[in-house]
Amino acid sequence: MEKRYIAAVAAVFVVWTLMDALIHGVLLMPLYEASQALWRPMGEMIIWLMYLVTFVSAVVFVHIYYSLVAEKSMRNGLTFGGLFGIAWGISMGYGSYSVMPIPYMLALGWFLGTLAESLAAGVIVGYVIRK
Repeated sequence: MEKRYIAAVAAVFVVWTLMDALIHGVLLMPLYEASQALWRPMGEMIIWLMYLVTFVSAVVFVHIYYSLVAEKSMRNGLTFGGLFGIAWGISMGYGSYSVMPIPYMLALGWFLGTLAESLAAGVIVGYVIRK
């Protein structure tokens, strides 16, 4: 497998993990605390599963860009990240809001956080995977 592909997966995984810590562990934490009856207690959260989900998502994101975007460039990486983020963010934020009694601001935070993470990943693939 190409070294740039592996490097992109690793970079996206690390950036998403760090951004998740900031977005969910700091920025959205008051909203999680206000709706704590919906969530597992911190001691019962399955941390290894969260990392696995993030890693698999990074692999899929990079693979879609690598396999389906013909012209590899920073612009196309950012465009792909933005479109992916809108689609994934709407599903994550507003799809969840439609079926769960979460605060609206949490749904908005999930949407915007997912969009920001996808844009960051788009920059990464645009920079790392280029011809």
